[in-house]
Amino acid sequence: MDALTPREIVGELDKYVVGQSKAKRAVAIALRNRYRRQRLAPDMAEEVAPKNILMIGPTGVGKTEIARRLARLAQSPFLKIEASKFTEVGYVGRDVESMVRDLVEIAIKMVREERQDEVKDKARVAAEERLLDLLLPPGAPSPLGDQSADANMMRDHQQTTRERLREQLRTGKLDTRVVEIEVRERHAPSFELIQGSSVEEIGVNLRDMIPGMFQGRSRSRKLPVPEAFEHLTQEEAQKLIDMDAVSRQALQRVENAGIIFLDEIDKIAGREGAQGPDVSREGVQRDILPIVEGTTVNTKYGMVKTDHILFIAAGAFHVARPSDLIPELQGRFPIRVELEALGRDEFVRILTEPRNALIKQYIALMETEGVHLDFAPGAIQRIAELATFVNERTENIGARRLHTVLERLLDEVSFHAPDLDGQTITIDAPYVDRMLADIAKSDDLSRYIL
Repeated sequence: MDALTPREIVGELDKYVVGQSKAKRAVAIALRNRYRRQRLAPDMAEEVAPKNILMIGPTGVGKTEIARRLARLAQSPFLKIEASKFTEVGYVGRDVESMVRDLVEIAIKMVREERQDEVKDKARVAAEERLLDLLLPPGAPSPLGDQSADANMMRDHQQTTRERLREQLRTGKLDTRVVEIEVRERHAPSFELIQGSSVEEIGVNLRDMIPGMFQGRSRSRKLPVPEAFEHLTQEEAQKLIDMDAVSRQALQRVENAGIIFLDEIDKIAGREGAQGPDVSREGVQRDILPIVEGTTVNTKYGMVKTDHILFIAAGAFHVARPSDLIPELQGRFPIRVELEALGRDEFVRILTEPRNALIKQYIALMETEGVHLDFAPGAIQRIAELATFVNERTENIGARRLHTVLERLLDEVSFHAPDLDGQTITIDAPYVDRMLADIAKSDDLSRYIL
């Protein structure tokens, strides 16, 4: 995926996000620049910093979706975090370095799952042998009812029985059997926050000092054969995975391919003395600045350099302006793109074009009950018009309004779906008007707002 051209990247994003061509071009170029950087000489590559992006636009226009789809396309560790959740160092709250630690945890999970897929076949073979040992312990009489009086034949007989059990296990004939296995429990420790230190730092330090404390304890559990097989497969996969290698690759992936999406950055814009919470918003910006500029963060898996992590910040900026951010932070987001507000025409496309379009989702959901929904073109136009109308009369929440409108539109069908098996329900413009008449007529629309 790294070799995709910017045009191809935009084409992939078009499958899920309607419009916003400027934002798509910006992230496509940023992703392609990563590929270009990998082809440079090491000394030059170290000097090439990512061009962080600031997305400006109202809620519900696709800022988060563009960033999330980009990360999936690039198979990059991706973290979405609200900047407003951070507090200045010295106050009770999350410290800014926790975003890097969270990103590392995501990368560890990604790499571990990749390794598990690689060793899956070996793990299943080993798990099957362990399960057969539980079903037929060595030296135990056959559970199939076969008995042999000749001691010299016992070993061959048991092997034959084991193979018959294996066949039954693979064909699902033993799924109702219950076996007893050892399961390791893990208890997450709880920490009191110490002023000046983060929960994450305390956790890392304690794990280093007394590692045995967090290993959990084993206890016997009786599980059905399918559940026991899955549990044993996971255990065997863990044995086959080199976690040190996983950690090294995860840290490398974070440093060279990580993406952090800083949402609601406009909520921390503002200077000292401005109205707002007691905790300084400018102080939070100054704490975020070193992470974005490039620093080294200590995690329980090792040190992580943030120099080449791509940061995408986003905010509506209804009240604050990008210029209200401290100049140093502004300078670290050199690429700014404004996303356009969505109207009726965009809503029609959002309802029908993307691979995960809402209309397709509702049709698929009702098909599980044997009910077929048939949306007429006029109905889709009317849904888009009503969603635009409510956005204009109340808070504009962009495409999220479509969820509200569709839920109310299909409320009756969803409730009675189990009794409508085999029926086709046609959703046309008169049906939409009948079901959403209250929204169209009422001046008080508060009860229809998400």
